[in-house]
Amino acid sequence: MGMSFGYGGRDDAESTRTIERALELGVTFLDTADMYGPWSNEELVGSAIRGRRDEVVLATKFGQEIDDDGALTGRVNGRPDYLRQALDGSLRRLGVDHIDLYYQHRVDPDVPIEETWGALAEAVKAGKVAYLGISEAAPETIRRAHAEHPIAAVQTEYSLFTRDVEDNDVLATVRELGIGFVAYSPLGRGFLSGAIRTPEELPEGDSRRNSPRFQGENFQRNLEVVDEVRALARAKGVTASQLALAWVLAQGEDIVAIPGTKRRSYLEENVAASQIELTPAELAAIERVAPLGVAAGQRYAERQMRKVHR
Repeated sequence: MGMSFGYGGRDDAESTRTIERALELGVTFLDTADMYGPWSNEELVGSAIRGRRDEVVLATKFGQEIDDDGALTGRVNGRPDYLRQALDGSLRRLGVDHIDLYYQHRVDPDVPIEETWGALAEAVKAGKVAYLGISEAAPETIRRAHAEHPIAAVQTEYSLFTRDVEDNDVLATVRELGIGFVAYSPLGRGFLSGAIRTPEELPEGDSRRNSPRFQGENFQRNLEVVDEVRALARAKGVTASQLALAWVLAQGEDIVAIPGTKRRSYLEENVAASQIELTPAELAAIERVAPLGVAAGQRYAERQMRKVHR
């Protein structure tokens, strides 16, 4: 996402080299969405994997409504006709004949989930999609969708700063149903890297400038937590980002983390985190400094929060 949307500034050449380097390092799972850009991130990913399609498990998403001019409307759209149009557009931009994992990005409160998932099941039967996923859905919605067609993955924000899924039954539900869990923003939108010391460092146009956790008193309180995480990372001989990623991975074999980056240097740092083992004592120390609910401020502004856990 950050290569094309939300985090200010674009460098498609470096982004392409970063994707290529990821493949060289054995990264196989690439996650995009039609709304990233909108549209331009799918084109970027499609271009980067051309000739290497078989090396990639390719995921994209639909449902954050985009109008015919390529502008986000701010609405969620789960209607079957919109889904079919969005899917064909994603296939075209990615330059592929099928998508490995196709997510409903957000749940449309005005369309029964069975109606959306009935249409998604048809896309699987047509060979356009191999597996289906859903993002930021509530447990009951997950159950209803799964009854219509098996869910392969539920994607929800999960990090030391965002542990909602541990106490709202999302994680318990996917484990009961045998569904994989994909953790997005496992670095707290970069906050847990420790590299962001003031809100003013964020580029103009960066969406984090409007995030409650990056503003005012919340920023300072969260920075204090980050500095405690950094201290634990120093003691371990790793970076704060690596410690935060290793913590997510330590929460279960069924969890896949998808840290985003625009640059090869951060990519290599992130990939190395997969080799870090945390001892019970280290996990307990992390728990002490970053317990459930530690982050100050909501993870999204109010309008976006209304779209999650439906």
